[in-house]
Amino acid sequence: MRRNSVRTAMTLCAAASLAAVMGTASAAPPATETAKPRQATPVLVDCFWHPDVRPANFILACGDGNSRLVSLHWSHWNQKSAVAEGVNMVNDCKPYCAAGKFHSYPVIVTLDHPEPWKKKPNVQHYSQMTLVYTDARPAGYAHTVTYPLWN
Repeated sequence: MRRNSVRTAMTLCAAASLAAVMGTASAAPPATETAKPRQATPVLVDCFWHPDVRPANFILACGDGNSRLVSLHWSHWNQKSAVAEGVNMVNDCKPYCAAGKFHSYPVIVTLDHPEPWKKKPNVQHYSQMTLVYTDARPAGYAHTVTYPLWN
């Protein structure tokens, strides 16, 4: 009887040791692999402090909405920059903004200079936007205009 008890105990210990080793071995990553930190794609922060990736529209003049980007089609969006084609809708504010008319101007939009977003430091956001007018442009605007973006 004692012989069976010892044999059973030894078998259980061996099984438990084998299970522990197998469980540890299967859970551990191979020693040759190293985890690479994944860098998140930067976002574009809108007037309401909402982060967005590849937005179709974007308000430039948060106070009154008299300048906005519409029909944005993004050709790329990565860790360094983003580029889109779209239309800048600008109110001429003649004779005053409430009575003014919106005019459309085709633009190429470039976002760059990603940096940590102050509201969420673990999120990168683009901090600069450049508009290149490909045809007509609003009165007083240069062919290329660069804006700092809020953070």
